[in-house]
Amino acid sequence: MPWEAVSIVEQRVQLVLDCLAGRFTVTEACERYGISRKTGYKWIERFKKNGRAGLEDESRRPDLSPNETPGKVVTAIVELREKHPTWGAKKLLAKLKKNAPKTDWPAPSTIALILKRQGLVTQGRRRRHRPGSHERPEVVVATHSNVVWTVDFKGHFRTQDGRYCYPLTVMDRYSRYLLECHGLVRPTYEATARCFRGVFDQYGLPDVLRSDNGTPFCGPGLAGLSRLAVWWIRLGIRLDRIHPASPQENGSHERFHRTLKRETTRPPARTCRQQNARFGRWGYEYNYERPHEALGQIPPGEIYEPSTRPYPSQLPDPDYPGHFEARHVGSNGTLSLGATVYFLSETLEGQDVGLEEIDDGLWTVYLVDVPIARINERTKTVEPAHERRGDLSVTDSAA
Repeated sequence: MPWEAVSIVEQRVQLVLDCLAGRFTVTEACERYGISRKTGYKWIERFKKNGRAGLEDESRRPDLSPNETPGKVVTAIVELREKHPTWGAKKLLAKLKKNAPKTDWPAPSTIALILKRQGLVTQGRRRRHRPGSHERPEVVVATHSNVVWTVDFKGHFRTQDGRYCYPLTVMDRYSRYLLECHGLVRPTYEATARCFRGVFDQYGLPDVLRSDNGTPFCGPGLAGLSRLAVWWIRLGIRLDRIHPASPQENGSHERFHRTLKRETTRPPARTCRQQNARFGRWGYEYNYERPHEALGQIPPGEIYEPSTRPYPSQLPDPDYPGHFEARHVGSNGTLSLGATVYFLSETLEGQDVGLEEIDDGLWTVYLVDVPIARINERTKTVEPAHERRGDLSVTDSAA
């Protein structure tokens, strides 16, 4: 037969009854139960006043808590959290301080405890740290707005009507300002270029555009050129492509996509048009209301300034140095040099390129100021100008 567990309260009852019945003296009973006489007399007096209930442990919470968070402060925290259920304690505190700077708001740790007590915190799955999943040293450091823009397609998903939606996102690297978030029915060159014309019209041109190696940003041919890349180069925008299959090299944009997915696509809207309306509302909140931790809890809209480089109404013609030989790329993507016709890329159709002779019979081909190919007249071959196809950078020789 198993032993029966005896609670502390039952032991206290037995001690009191033993003393009141005269079976033991208070001293003997206290020795028997391993407590002091002072404690024994305390339990006897409590039993006489309140019976068995007097032997229960009393709350140790003080009657007055001078450091307790005022109720109106707790209410303000809870209301803001309910309005923004994905915001953490630091973002909530930054917004509360901005809305009511004279209020004595508690620390983020206290706000986190308040949210937990109110049942507004769910325990999420802890992410495993993956060694090496860090951003690469940046080729160009964004020291102010419009030095570097980042662009990517967030993973496509189906809206409730069963059709695919491909969100195109464009961000300013320095201020984290969301320049564009638009769901496309298909991620084609025409649709992507249409979005960028709108962005360029509104904000001007960046110095650098950072993208991955997927379409329509990159093509399969020479130097990874695509129609979109050729257009950007003609506008005087430098291309900075991350290494293939290395999204961590554009880590801040990838983290933004996680936030975008969590806050706008669960569940998705009924149609792509309605989803874009949701993107627009959320984008305004992201830019002008939501504190950003990387910016010291300041919204991106308080930092970003439009570019001083306007979007031209016409593409400027390439202006090559005097020692270059200008060539026109034909409709089939070829150019003539001497008696030989060389194939470059169909995406260069109709473009004027510049050739610089760097050795006897060895030419570097430029589109504006970007080296894209190398022609060897001795071997009659065309090779990429760089080992890494994504590195379309301006060189000193073309400057």
